[in-house]
Amino acid sequence: MSEMIDVLDEHGIKTGRVATRDEVHREGLWHKIAAVAIIDSENRILLQQRSRTKITNPEKWDIAAAGHVDAGEDTLTTALRETAEEVGIQIQPEDLTHVISYQKTSKPVYDNQQIIDRQIFDCFVVRIPEINIKNLTLQISEVQAVKLATLDEFKEMISAGVMVNRQPFYDAIIKLMEEQISE
Repeated sequence: MSEMIDVLDEHGIKTGRVATRDEVHREGLWHKIAAVAIIDSENRILLQQRSRTKITNPEKWDIAAAGHVDAGEDTLTTALRETAEEVGIQIQPEDLTHVISYQKTSKPVYDNQQIIDRQIFDCFVVRIPEINIKNLTLQISEVQAVKLATLDEFKEMISAGVMVNRQPFYDAIIKLMEEQISE
C-alpha cells in the first residue's frame, strides 16, 4: 500500500487533500518531514548512512532519523516512529527539543524522472547519555551503517558533500554542539 501524506499549503496548513507519496512528488505538493538528531553526552552526533537501494540520496550520510509525516500524523509522532524504525532507539515526546522549522524546494532527477520536492521540515534534537552503536537495530531497507561523529568530523562530512542536504538543520545542530563545548 502506498504511503499516504497530508497535502499542505505553503504555510504548512493542511489543505484537506491526502495524496500518495508518488503524487506529492510528481505534482510538487507541500508536505511535512520530521527529522531527529541524536547527540550523546560526549557531544557526538549519531549519523546514519542511507541504504544503497534508496531512490533519494543513496549511501549519503544523514542525521539519526527523518521521514515523511503520514496522513493524520503530527511531526512529534513521526519523529518518534522514524527514530524507532530506522535506528531502534525508543524516545518519548518530552525527550525531543524542537530546534528549527524550514521549507525547501528541490527538483532532483531519479530514474530519469524529475520530481518536485516541496518539503516543510520540523527538526528536533534529543540528547541521550550513552549510545552503543553495536546495540542499535537498523532498518536495513533504510540504513546501511551508523557512526558517532565529533563536531569536527560532522563539519568535515558536510563540507565534503557526503551528507544529505539539510543545511539549515545542520547549522542549528552545530550551534548546539558548539554551545555544549563552551559550557
